[in-house]
Amino acid sequence: EVELVESGGDSVESGGSLKLSCTGSGFTFHSYMMGWVRQAPGKEREVIAVISWDSAATYAASVEGRFTISRNNGKNTMYLQMNDLKPDDTAMYYCAASAANFEGSWYMARAQRFGYWGQGTQVTVSS
Repeated sequence: EVELVESGGDSVESGGSLKLSCTGSGFTFHSYMMGWVRQAPGKEREVIAVISWDSAATYAASVEGRFTISRNNGKNTMYLQMNDLKPDDTAMYYCAASAANFEGSWYMARAQRFGYWGQGTQVTVSS
């Protein structure tokens, strides 16, 4: 059974940094496309970053230059380093996985293209 567990969410002030982690189990982590998706209250889910099995990364314009996605296949773990956080970054952040390895842009267009989801970790940024 696929399991994704996020950690690292917290409350920070504007301009601060956080690093989220997502540990996967029950599947061949190293061969899956992985991504971070966020959802703010009253808004749709937004794919903010995806990373291929060989660490090719794609970012949403809203986070490019501030966030960095990475993965350690030996530890079955994906990360999201978030710098210069803004109040608009406040959301529940979800780890997502897909067994299909399409181009990152394909996943960026629609969050539902990921087949597996974690429970989420809350990030709150105060001004």
